Amino acid sequence: MKEMTLDVTGMTCGHCKSSVEGALKELDGVSNVDVNLDTGKVDVKYDEAKVSADAMREAVEDQGYDVA
Repeated sequence: MKEMTLDVTGMTCGHCKSSVEGALKELDGVSNVDVNLDTGKVDVKYDEAKVSADAMREAVEDQGYDVA
C-alpha cells in the first residue's frame, strides 16, 4: 500500500468532507481516506496497482474541488 496527501482547496464543511471521502472510497484500490478540513489535506492509502494518482485527483475535482 502507498500513501499520498492531496492538497484540496474549497472544502469548508462536513458535506465537503463527505463528498471528497465518498468519491475517493468509491475508487477500486483506495483503502483509507482521512480529510482534514482545517488544513485542506486529504491523506489517502491506496494500491497503486489498482488506482492512479490522476484518477484520485479527477475524482476529487469531479466533486467541484481543486487539487493543487
